[in-house]
Amino acid sequence: MIVPLLSACSGKLEDPGTPESEKQKRRERNGALTGDEGGFVLAGGAAKSATEGGALGVNSYLWRATLDTLAFMPLASADPFGGVIITDWYEDPKTPGERFKVNALILDKSLRTDGVKVTVFKQKLTGGVWRDKPVDAALQNSLEDTILTRARQLRVTQIK
Repeated sequence: MIVPLLSACSGKLEDPGTPESEKQKRRERNGALTGDEGGFVLAGGAAKSATEGGALGVNSYLWRATLDTLAFMPLASADPFGGVIITDWYEDPKTPGERFKVNALILDKSLRTDGVKVTVFKQKLTGGVWRDKPVDAALQNSLEDTILTRARQLRVTQIK
């Protein structure tokens, strides 16, 4: 009676009819408690190198570069596994009555030019009330370029 019970605990939970590529996809999507390389991983699949995102859910260079670039603004939220950084409103002392808020989304685990998306919100103080104003797309593109440049610098520094 105990023999069939023990043989059922062989550790093989995969369907034997599933092709190896499907098993690998499932393992990468769901993660493993211990990765194939022997690393201890609780989420996100097998352990990745720093160039692929490290222990974060997103590219570690883009994550660090985004935090560095937005360091002058107060952070409202930062989720390293989802790749979302949300700042609180920031009013530049040089331009009183005008404030900005930034949402940054890191979209990929690889360091790519389309791996970060920045959205900037702007408000002006009019009659004691903050009112939304349009934001020039060049500002968002400039922030994305600054983040990508910083990410490349971090990567080059790590390689050396």
